[in-house]
Amino acid sequence: MQSYAIGDIHGHIDLLRAAHARIAVDKAAHGTPSAPIVHIGDLVDRGPDCRAVVDYLMQGVQAGQPWVVLKGNHDHLFTLFLDDPLAHDDGLRRDLSWLHPKIGGAATLASYGVENAGDRPIAPVHAEALVAVPQAHRDFLTSRPAYFAHEDRMFVHAGVRPGIAMADQAEGDLLWIRDGFLDYRGPYPWLLVHGHTALSAAVHYGNRVNIDSSAAYGGPLTAVVIDGADVFVLTDTGRVLLPVTPDAAIR
Repeated sequence: MQSYAIGDIHGHIDLLRAAHARIAVDKAAHGTPSAPIVHIGDLVDRGPDCRAVVDYLMQGVQAGQPWVVLKGNHDHLFTLFLDDPLAHDDGLRRDLSWLHPKIGGAATLASYGVENAGDRPIAPVHAEALVAVPQAHRDFLTSRPAYFAHEDRMFVHAGVRPGIAMADQAEGDLLWIRDGFLDYRGPYPWLLVHGHTALSAAVHYGNRVNIDSSAAYGGPLTAVVIDGADVFVLTDTGRVLLPVTPDAAIR
């Protein structure tokens, strides 16, 4: 059976709708209406329409769409801030906070109507955020799974710690890992599909496929279909085979 996946969205609702439109065309052409569509995480931060992205995906899941929405590190940082504005995730550099411009939390809060969050004292920003962000959005984001298995494929936001069973993986690794994962060339029990590490375009390394094509930084939002042993990028004109390039730069 086919599986679809969409890379890191980062608050770009127009790109997300366009990705879903390309998937709908592919499903119609290949007769796979029930095939899952996995959103690889990082729904929020940096982009302008974070609230709209969360609302769109939440409503689709509630309506029974075959959508899987995974948790990304940015989604976790958002809910962590709402729970405790002074809490710090171990995956984030100590000199950064969720509201730092490099991380993009202020853009998320702006989409909920909390303006200039990165330029004001944290206490009033947090108080405004608690009022502005619907509890349903918080519940949706905190309840997202960290990984999803479908046939011989595994979907996760950042990656895995090689040699450790999925049930024993630390969530921090699933949301943040790079060291010890990106340079691993050995086989997995499945084809691993992930995002988190931004590239200019999707890359198939043989044991894994990175589909974060830098939507957060002005790049495209990649949608792929895994059909048997092949991975295809979905374009406005149809499927384009993603070749296996094991010697590509390790990212």
